[in-house]
Amino acid sequence: MTKEELSNNTSNSKHVRFPVELEELVDENTILVQRTLRSGQSIYHDGNVVVLGDVNPGAEVVASGNIIVMGSLRGVVHAGAKGDTNAIILGFRLRPTQLRIGNHITRPPEDESSDPDYPELARIKNGVVTIETFNSVLK
Repeated sequence: MTKEELSNNTSNSKHVRFPVELEELVDENTILVQRTLRSGQSIYHDGNVVVLGDVNPGAEVVASGNIIVMGSLRGVVHAGAKGDTNAIILGFRLRPTQLRIGNHITRPPEDESSDPDYPELARIKNGVVTIETFNSVLK
């Protein structure tokens, strides 16, 4: 999809606006997983991974690049597995068992009770794993 197509698709939509920079999150070394990953299933890829489904608890996705989950992310994810701290993890429901970016590891708080109904983005910001609402241009 070109930048113009992306802009045309989002300009009249009431859905979440994806920044044009989203194109930079995927490249020719991206695999598309068109199913839900169940407990015990793993995906390892030297590049970016896009999952069109959920990542259930007990499932694992490891990528040297970015990870995008177009569903609920409740398993283990590791973006930037070769040390890339610029990698991101994007999920429509970001509830990982464990989240890693580069050599940074985090877990959700045990008393986490919020269940937002919007996509979230995890990335390294100022040396800390940061979770943000995904609705604006990446900066």
